[in-house]
Amino acid sequence: MRSIKEKIDPLFVTIPAGTVEMRDDRTKKIWSVDIESFELFKFPITQEIYKAVINENPSTFVGDKFPIETVSWIDAVTFCNSLSQHLGKDQYYLIDLQNEKVISNPRANGFRLPTKAEWQHACQAGTNSIRYGELNEIAWYKENSENHIMEVGQKKPNDWGLYDMLGNVWEWCSDIYDETVYGTYRVFRGGGWCDQERSVMATTRRRSHPFSFKTDDLGFRIATNSQQT
Repeated sequence: MRSIKEKIDPLFVTIPAGTVEMRDDRTKKIWSVDIESFELFKFPITQEIYKAVINENPSTFVGDKFPIETVSWIDAVTFCNSLSQHLGKDQYYLIDLQNEKVISNPRANGFRLPTKAEWQHACQAGTNSIRYGELNEIAWYKENSENHIMEVGQKKPNDWGLYDMLGNVWEWCSDIYDETVYGTYRVFRGGGWCDQERSVMATTRRRSHPFSFKTDDLGFRIATNSQQT
């Protein structure tokens, strides 16, 4: 049986440096973010990989090749730390569960969630498009999912070889959404299997509580700083 390292190493994609245009529909603010090159997992983390690291499966729809779902943001960053520890890397997050605080170590070589800007840059693959193809060809959403999560990698990837960036499950990102308005709420992106077409776009953001919110169309994929997988 292959080790976890042997399973995951080939599944990282190098995302080139670039600039991404962000916007906030609530405030109408538009801004640009410069992105350094980083590594991003080709698929959302599957239940098979999650179980191999955490030794449990909280998902509502069960299947090894399905994305992990029904996980909170803290579950996602705990997975990142556990995988880092398993593979002898520095843990990226310092987690204080009692006080519900999480501090990041940007110099760590371990696994992490992408930022919302990194996620959008990777999804758009160097373009400004809201989608990287015709929706039915690239994403599972309300009109084609048959009210069910789907195995990863069945739809067309974007130009950088990333699958399921749109549809199937929303994906937690590292960022706080807007601390002045929503406190510690974290961002998730990409749309899910039960969303209408209008929600399944590279520019769509949602947010919720990092320690308590979980649902059956919300998962995550992992990243590392460049050349550190």
